Parts: sequence; structure tokens; C-alpha cells
Amino acid sequence: MALGQDEDMPTLRLALCQVNPSVGDLTGNAGLVRAWTRRAAASGAQLVLFPEMMLTGYPVEDLVFRRSFVATSQAALGRLAADLAADGLGDLPVVVGYLDADGPPQVSADAEPGRGARNAAALLHRGEVVATYFKHHLPNYGVFDEDRYFVPGDMLTVVRLGGVNVALTICEDLWQAGGPFAAARRAGVGLVVNINGSPYELNKDDLRLPLVRRRAAEAGATIAYVNMIGGQDELVFEGDSMIVAADGTVLTRAPQFVTHLLVHDVDLPAAGDAGDDGEQLAEGLRVVRRTVDGIPPSPTGPAATGGLIEPVADEAEVWQALVLGLRDYVEKNRFPSVVLGLSGGIDSAVVAAIAVDALGGDRVVGVSLPSQHSSEHSRSDAADLAKRTGLDYRVEPIQPMVDTFLANMSLSGVAVENLQARVRGVILMALSNQEGHLVLTTGNKSELAVGYSTLYGDSVGGFNPIKDVWKTLVWRLAKWRNTEATRLGLTPPIPENSIGKPPSAELSPGQLDSDSLPDYDVLDPILIGYIDGDLGREGLIADGHDPAVVDKVLRLVDTAEYKRRQSAPGTKISMKAFGRDRRLPITNRWREDG
Repeated sequence: MALGQDEDMPTLRLALCQVNPSVGDLTGNAGLVRAWTRRAAASGAQLVLFPEMMLTGYPVEDLVFRRSFVATSQAALGRLAADLAADGLGDLPVVVGYLDADGPPQVSADAEPGRGARNAAALLHRGEVVATYFKHHLPNYGVFDEDRYFVPGDMLTVVRLGGVNVALTICEDLWQAGGPFAAARRAGVGLVVNINGSPYELNKDDLRLPLVRRRAAEAGATIAYVNMIGGQDELVFEGDSMIVAADGTVLTRAPQFVTHLLVHDVDLPAAGDAGDDGEQLAEGLRVVRRTVDGIPPSPTGPAATGGLIEPVADEAEVWQALVLGLRDYVEKNRFPSVVLGLSGGIDSAVVAAIAVDALGGDRVVGVSLPSQHSSEHSRSDAADLAKRTGLDYRVEPIQPMVDTFLANMSLSGVAVENLQARVRGVILMALSNQEGHLVLTTGNKSELAVGYSTLYGDSVGGFNPIKDVWKTLVWRLAKWRNTEATRLGLTPPIPENSIGKPPSAELSPGQLDSDSLPDYDVLDPILIGYIDGDLGREGLIADGHDPAVVDKVLRLVDTAEYKRRQSAPGTKISMKAFGRDRRLPITNRWREDG
């Protein structure tokens, strides 16, 4: 008997595998399951859990509609069960997410009930798929379109193993009251497994724990919550896996943004008399009961404790999300390196520092692109950042190319400003074509919101690490990153002059952002209210914002939709990211000011 075990309660050693799958890489993802199951077995685990749609990666989006993809997922699941047994791991029950289907996937509104793609979990044991569960609650908000892709499940799968009744659930099932968790209480469950592909948002970890506690109380059972980590296009997953007891006690919690094997011994109530298979439970769910015999015996010696990791400060959390999002976008899309324009300003400095943290200085090319309007400090600050970070630094003056254009075209004013930005974009894209780099663009969320960018100029690029970062947060991140470097005895990556000087595009003599926009301390609260909070004009004015400033900002935001629609993807860190969360028509005559 493990140390600390209650003699009247069985103990299960759970292994939560917080791993980083890749969408579409079924072979590689199955390899991860086998490798991490081997590690879990070495730790004495009796039940191993992997994230939502682990085999296919998540989200798979319209790959769901390819019958070959669904069929490959189904076949891969059976093959994985056999491979685990061949690896000598057959006795160890493994829960893994995958894509299943009842008949061919259907898109139409009048599709036959019960037929279509399924967001599924399976329990593998002794070379077989011994139990399956189909996600009941399908999210259809924010970045989620699961009503488009999946048919909801109408069963609660309860597996008796190690003397405990264990229910299987998936992600959104946890976020909705009732349904599987209410059904789990009626089914006499001692443990609810919840496998997740829950994307990161700032402060979401603060919402998640109270939510898990509410569901534990609702189910009257311990919850084992496992989430994936990694970047997938604009989404990033932070992990934050945990086990929470029925009384709300946090038994163990994993670190964020890293792969991690969380192993913990959990005392659980012994299973009572088995209820009827097919019994109707809450919200029309019926119970499907399975029994798994012959799991690994309870380990002897000290109990396994996974430890408790407390969440970090907001700036640290966001920085880790941005680094991981960029790293996985580069690695999973097989880019050898990245290139960006270094202006000496705060935005490009922060993007460069993120890129170096994600990839290393030898895989980051920073290019100074001075014009006749570029200040000396812009050039020196860019060079200083390159020295601090060790990136590959180059200087490509744009004025000769601009002059060639102007010698052949009659341009003035904003057209000349935009020409300079577009020449810079051409140079960066040429380097990308010549040397294979991914071009990073460096516009922050405030600039994207009001259209303060040049299409095919400073907006050019394949990925934008700070696309969802307000300008005021950019400054906070820079200060935090430098402070963190000092704390660790390292060189702060971002020059203090880049942090302290007034922001400027430097496309005309003496130009400052404040010539065209309100100060960012004034602008960002209006943008946050309008974009993240969906406040209208009257609501913003009621919050104390100047009506004239509100009108100007709202006009800028509304007329810039066509620019945002063409912007590069970038890591989502907020509740309302451009592109995935906020979808407005470009052709749109509605205006808040009438």
C-alpha cells in the first residue's frame, strides 16, 4: 500500500501527459503517445491521460470533411492500441483523444442525427479499444466552430478500473453546467477524466481552477484535467493540467507552456454496485459501462506527488505564450529562420527579443532599413539590440531605391511615406525568397485596430508575434523582459532608449505616432472597450472617455477592417483577437456615431 493511502479507498496513480501534438501528424502524434506512456509506466502509473484529439492534433478545422483523414484517424487508433501492447505496455490503460465518425461527415443543417464526425476519447488496454466517449457539449463561440464540425455525443462512458468508476469527458463538457458532470454524480463516479485542447488567453488560468472546482462539486468526484501545450497557427495552448478533489482541494498542478508528465497518487471512493448499462441520466445522457481488468498493481513505497505550480505574473505568462506560439509556427511549418525589420523602436525590439528567445540568435536576422528620415538613435538602438541578443544584423539603406521610384513617379505626402514602407517590405520579402527566412511583421494590436500601418509595407510578413498585444502591454513586456534578464544575471535584450523614446514611424521629418493618434494611454482603453468589450459609443462615453476622441477612434477602427483582413496571422493571447474571434464585414455602412 502506498504511503498515505486510506485503507477504505483504492488509490490510483494517474499520469497526465501534457504534450505538444501537431495537426495532421498522426504518425508523430502516435509516437508521442507511445514514448510518454513508456515514461508513465516507468513512474508506476495505473492510468495515463493524453489531451483532446491527441492523435490528429487540434483543431483540425475543415480536415474533418476529408473522409480519408477521418478514416486514417480511426485506423491509427487501432494501430496505436496494438503498438502499445507490442511495446509491453498493454496492461496500462491509456486515454487518448482522436477523430471518429458515425458514417461520412455531414455539413448540412438537416444532416441525419447521429451521423457525422465525432470529437472522441478512447481508452486503450491490452491491444484493444475497450471504451469510447463522444464529446457532448460542442463550443460554438470565439475561436470554436464545433457545431460546424461535430455531432454531439449522447452517452456518458464509465469505466471500472482498479476498483474505481471513472467517467470520460472532453474539454467543453467541463465549461457547461449539467450534462456529463451532473450525469457522473448519478452514475456513482469517483473520478472524472477531462481531456482538453483549451487555448490560452491571458488570465484564463484564473478562471479555470474555480471552474474545475465547481464541476468537481457537481460530480461529487475528483477531476483529472489534462491540457495540451504548443502553438497551432494563431492558437497557443499552455497546459495548466491539474487534479482537483471532490471538495475542491487542488492536489497537483503542472507548469504552463512546457511539456510535462504529472504523476500523482489519488485516493478515490471504491465503486459500488454497477448500475444498468444504458440507464438514462441527466439531460438525456445514457450511461455506457465497461470494465477493465488487469491494470498494473498499486506501487509500493512513497506516494507519488506531482507538486503544485503557482501561475506566474501576467507579463511572464504572455511572454511565454508569444515565445511558444512563434517557435511552434516556425518549427511546425519547417522554416529555418526568421527575418524582421529593426527600426530601433519598441515594437521591433520586442519582436526581435521574442524571436531570439524562441529560436536563438543564430536563426534570427534583423535588418536596419534606414531612410533619410531615420534618426541616428534609431540606427544605433537597432545595432545595440543586435549586440545584446546576438542576432544576425544587417543594414540595407532604402533611400537610393526610394529616389529611383520618385525619379519616375510624381508622388507627395502620404504616398511618399507609404512608398518608403513598401520598399522596406520588398527588401524583407526578397531576403525571404533568397535565403528562406519567414518574415515577421511587427505591428501591435493598437496599430492594427486603427489601421496605422501600410499595406504591403510595414504590414508585410508571414507571422506577427505581437498581433494581439496592445501597445501599452508591449511596453510592459519590454520592461518585464529586461527586469527578468537582470534577475537572472543576463544582459537585458531591449535597449532602454527603445523603451523610453516616443514611438514614430519615421516616414517624414519629425514624425511621431501622436501626430495622428491619441496617446496610447488614452487610445488603448477605448480600443479595449470597443473591441474586447463590445461597448458602443454611448458606453465608452459613459465610461468617461472624451466624445470627440471616441468618435475619431471608432471611425479609424471601422474603416480599417479591410487592412486587418489582409494581415498576417499572429499568436492569440486575448479574449477577442483579430481574425479568429472578431469577424466583421468589410463592406459595412453601420457606424456607432450614426
